[in-house]
Amino acid sequence: MTKTTQVSAAPSAARSEVEKIKDVSNYLRGTIAEGLADPLTGAIFEKDAQLLKFHGSYMQDDRDLRSERQKQKLEPAYQFMIRLRMPGGVCTPAQWLKLDELAQKYGGNTIRLTTRQTVQYHNVLKHQLRPLIKGIDEVAMTSIAACGDVNRNTLVSNNPHLSPAHAEALEWCLKIDRHLLPQTTAYREIWLGDKRLGAGKEDHEPIYGKHYLPRKFKIAIAIPPNNDVDLYANDLGFIAIVGDDGKLEGFNVSVGGGMGMTHGDAATYPRTATVIGYIPADRIVEVSEKVLLVQRDFGDRTNRKHARLKYTIDDRGVEWFREALNRYLGWSVAPARPFRFTTNGDQYGWLRGADDLWHLTLFIQNGRVKDWDDYRLMTGLREIARVHDGDIRITGNQNLIVARVSDAKKPQIEALVKEFGLLDGKQQSALRINSMACVGFPTCGLALAESERALPGLVTRLEKVLDDAGLAGEPITIRATGCPNGCARPYIAEIGLVGKSAGKYNLYLGAGFHGQRLNKLYKESVSEDQIVAELTPLFARYAQEREAGERFGDFLVRQGVVKEVVEAREDFHG
Repeated sequence: MTKTTQVSAAPSAARSEVEKIKDVSNYLRGTIAEGLADPLTGAIFEKDAQLLKFHGSYMQDDRDLRSERQKQKLEPAYQFMIRLRMPGGVCTPAQWLKLDELAQKYGGNTIRLTTRQTVQYHNVLKHQLRPLIKGIDEVAMTSIAACGDVNRNTLVSNNPHLSPAHAEALEWCLKIDRHLLPQTTAYREIWLGDKRLGAGKEDHEPIYGKHYLPRKFKIAIAIPPNNDVDLYANDLGFIAIVGDDGKLEGFNVSVGGGMGMTHGDAATYPRTATVIGYIPADRIVEVSEKVLLVQRDFGDRTNRKHARLKYTIDDRGVEWFREALNRYLGWSVAPARPFRFTTNGDQYGWLRGADDLWHLTLFIQNGRVKDWDDYRLMTGLREIARVHDGDIRITGNQNLIVARVSDAKKPQIEALVKEFGLLDGKQQSALRINSMACVGFPTCGLALAESERALPGLVTRLEKVLDDAGLAGEPITIRATGCPNGCARPYIAEIGLVGKSAGKYNLYLGAGFHGQRLNKLYKESVSEDQIVAELTPLFARYAQEREAGERFGDFLVRQGVVKEVVEAREDFHG
């Protein structure tokens, strides 16, 4: 595979502050090690907090305690989030048990399943970072590049054993992830005690270069008809094209998806990806690299709010991007092939796969794995992992699959599911199993409002409204985030809630059920009571006036409740 040298870069003086930090970081080292050794503070140095993201961690503080600690003239209750890199969300039962053990020691007795098929810990103190990362490494797992200006965790349709094509897609996911993994030795040096490179030698990043990417980069692989990874929300997407014989022939390529925006800044907006062509299956790793390289070389390094691939494409045009990609490849992508998404989300309960094994998808509300007084979810999963001899898989919808269960093992797993009352989604409403939320308060430093702690209660209230309208079984996507960065992908939910201030949200409506169309602002800065009041008559109208098979978001657009978003740059704020 040929490498393309950097051909375009912003002048040094014009680069953003983060670009300057990367420039002098010595391939992501900075002074992280020195900050970890400082016993006088629970924080690390401010500039190193940017570099720490490349190692899979964010510095945070407990927002619930912030005001009280300020009154007492104490520094914030600093803590850290650690996110793992788990391409395709795959781990072994032994690895899950280690993750569970580390959660008990360092993670506040809880694990968070993320919307990118991985896990993260919160509430980790500075002196616990090294032992936690060493524990992860003991079971051949890592946190490198789970955050930062690199390719993040690569997603793939969540059950790779439903068909041979699913299994092959997982293999391509793993190959992409390995190929785009940063090569710096700083991670193993800082966290695992590996010796520094010899004197006079410098790390080398053959793909990223010393400045890495202008911003984060996300890749997903979907297999129609199910868009269970929200493919259109990713910088780069691959849509599997499966032949009549069930074999994977190739992929349609989509580019330019991304969810983040900034309140009050019309120059920022979410965007759904554009399909630009078709490639044979064996070209997928090469195309992944070259799309990333085009963004590396032409993405905006002066303004981080304008640095995602979506802006590079909108500024220069889709045709420009396609031509640039073809030039980097040395060959041209073919015209896109027909495909159709008809579902999204996860298939709950037991399924028998093409491998003749069983796969159990469990509902994990907002991805939160812990034990409650009346629901011992964490313990139940631990006991399953102790007897399970297949895989455990995390979905892009924050759920968990107990995968590759044999006929002999199935009764044992079923008994544990029953003993601990684990939920397979069939006991929940159609609204609840199509809901997602980011963490929000108290740990995320960007949160403006509650999300994970607020959405379940709101769903309960809306369930009654739907039931009264005769819509109890109607699947509607609803997602909440504590800020406009969009980690739970709220802008492609039929009902999107985006935190504006404490207890207040912007209400977005009208997205496509399969994630193919953005929603649009309906009401600004509304409370939970107001959200219920606004949705109640809309649900009633939907029940009475919808067409056969019409989704809620499509209905709202057809009825003119919100305008359809066709071009994000022109329509989302307009």
